[in-house]
Amino acid sequence: MTDLDGTLLDRDTYSYEESLPAIETAKEEGIPIVFCSSKTRAEQEALRSELGIDDPFIVEDGAALYVPSDYFGFDYEYGIFSDGYRVSEFAVPYSEVRKALSAVGSETGVEFRGYGDLSVKELADITGLDPEAAERAKLREYQETIVSEIESGKVETVEQALNKRGLKMTSGGRFFGVTSSKGKGEAAGVLIGLFKEQHPEVKTVGIGDGQNDVSLLSVVDFPFLVRKPGGRWEDMEISGLTRVPGVGPDGWRRAVFDLLKE
Repeated sequence: MTDLDGTLLDRDTYSYEESLPAIETAKEEGIPIVFCSSKTRAEQEALRSELGIDDPFIVEDGAALYVPSDYFGFDYEYGIFSDGYRVSEFAVPYSEVRKALSAVGSETGVEFRGYGDLSVKELADITGLDPEAAERAKLREYQETIVSEIESGKVETVEQALNKRGLKMTSGGRFFGVTSSKGKGEAAGVLIGLFKEQHPEVKTVGIGDGQNDVSLLSVVDFPFLVRKPGGRWEDMEISGLTRVPGVGPDGWRRAVFDLLKE
């Protein structure tokens, strides 16, 4: 299971060129590549199609798990069926998050500017995404991404106001994400359970780069942390964590190839 931005993808260019050799090798070995990212369903579907990956995926920082309908050879409980996917949801809808942010803004005096407030061009300019990718990024279903700055003295106040409404704010590196999801780990845990039901001896791997990956890395057998630009690792303490000497996709490639050697 892998984070995308800053991990499998370059944080600034969104390129997977450095990680591609390991992606192709994992596919040849029949190893599932499960995206577990803050990216939307539309963004992840486009990338999955581009890379020829048809494994399950987790969207918007653990808000929902999408499993192709015929992926597992047994039946199990899930939430809804949508466009050929069995979908398990772990968060309230995007509209409710936006409504809560409006109330929190009035309560705290903080003016939030999120993806939902931006035009496609504005989002492309801020993120460096091309217009088509920016449009897919705006198709949010569960989580709002805040692009405006929040004064350091106001962050705790905002977090408390959000918590009272059943929401939380997490840092994905460049921006804050606001959702009711408990994090990537809950959805990842459900998927791990499905894999283990089909393959009891399966071992799971997680690769990430930031704080919003902590819950994911905490539920896998082999957690890997790649370096951020500048060469530092995010500060976290997780049992068995391997800190990979490579930034973003370079670290991703190293982690996968090291695993395959073992």
